Amino acid sequence: MGNTVSKTQAKVPIVRLQVGAVALMFGLSTMSYFDRTIMSIAGPEIMKDFGISETGMGTVFSAFLISYAIFMAPGGRLADRFGPRKVLFLGGMGAALFTGLTGLTGGAWLGASFGVVASLLIIRFLFGICTAPLYPALGRMTAAWFPAAQVARVQAIVITGAPLGGAISPVMFAALIGAFGWRWSFGWAAIATALLGGVWYWYARDDPREYGVEIPGVSAPGPVREGRFPWGTLLGDRNLLLLTAGYFCMNYFQYIFYYWIYYYFGEIRGMSRGDSATYVTFLMLTITVMTPLGGWVADAFSPRLGSHGARRLVSVTGLSLSAVLLYVGSSGLDIVPTVVFLSLAAGCNSMAEGPFWATAIETGGKNAGVAGGIMNCGGNIGGILSPTLTPIIAGYVGWEGSLHFASFVVMLSMVVWFFIKPNSASIGATL
Repeated sequence: MGNTVSKTQAKVPIVRLQVGAVALMFGLSTMSYFDRTIMSIAGPEIMKDFGISETGMGTVFSAFLISYAIFMAPGGRLADRFGPRKVLFLGGMGAALFTGLTGLTGGAWLGASFGVVASLLIIRFLFGICTAPLYPALGRMTAAWFPAAQVARVQAIVITGAPLGGAISPVMFAALIGAFGWRWSFGWAAIATALLGGVWYWYARDDPREYGVEIPGVSAPGPVREGRFPWGTLLGDRNLLLLTAGYFCMNYFQYIFYYWIYYYFGEIRGMSRGDSATYVTFLMLTITVMTPLGGWVADAFSPRLGSHGARRLVSVTGLSLSAVLLYVGSSGLDIVPTVVFLSLAAGCNSMAEGPFWATAIETGGKNAGVAGGIMNCGGNIGGILSPTLTPIIAGYVGWEGSLHFASFVVMLSMVVWFFIKPNSASIGATL
């Protein structure tokens, strides 16, 4: 559309455009986590069909996490340079492609030359690269379409798509596998992903002025200038380093729930398979509800406490409660109290998502994509370590001790908020 604005577009209410943008960003977040987690749902069938060991399948799972973390900041740089509309569209098409190719693994040509495990490793690694720009680009989009007083709640809503995608994938994808088999099920997921990417490209714009509207309180960041990018300045920023460290600790806790909570309920606490699935869904839904709540509270208190004070209040309160609830909930209580405490621990932890992202976006300025990518890279490194360290620690001190250690890590995430300086100049102002 370029800079040409039609009369029809100019009449579109601002709120309607913003609601549409949030709905699509939420949809991209949900679909992304759906595509990520369906591999674990299809895993048993794939392992059985090709005789893949648990260790081999574990390396396949890790391939995505490694590339996703490595390419997070570069993906944010692409979003800052070329805009989130194009980057998210191309990333979505790539994610659709490699999701579909997963269903062709072991066929006449895919896997015949490299082997099934090697093919899956390549596919998942490339899938991670395509997915990496997602949240940094969504953060960039939020900065362009919403005033600072609304950023925390918007980002929290967008990130809520992650636990929702994780909650619906076991039921929906298992049903697809039952009806079509695992190969065709990946194909249907790929089609859905591509269609959503197409709708995004049709609707989204990097700058609301392309729709003929000016949003009060928003100065849409223009593209960053060409030339050598000063990564050293970014990586040396005090606030961004603290946010990254805190997000690392926060995600260490979160990924325990994504990878080990079903096992913990079933194998450690002796729950039935059906009960375990029900309780995991309940936990994910708790996260889905409490994530946007944290962003809303932070924005609601900003006029009284300032944006930094409100974000710190929500984060410190949520993370402290999360650590205490995790410690108590993993201390051998009866089943129902255990589920309630652990669900609330996960929910309170997620309340800090909006404040973390809002502060990273504010710190990054016109480089909001890169700043979000650096912070999210740190978070996903915590996510990579957590699934591995948790059972190792449990081997020495038991699962109770391993989860108690995680509660200590959550407290470290809370502590960083006392060292982040409010109202510091953004990186974007100097680059």
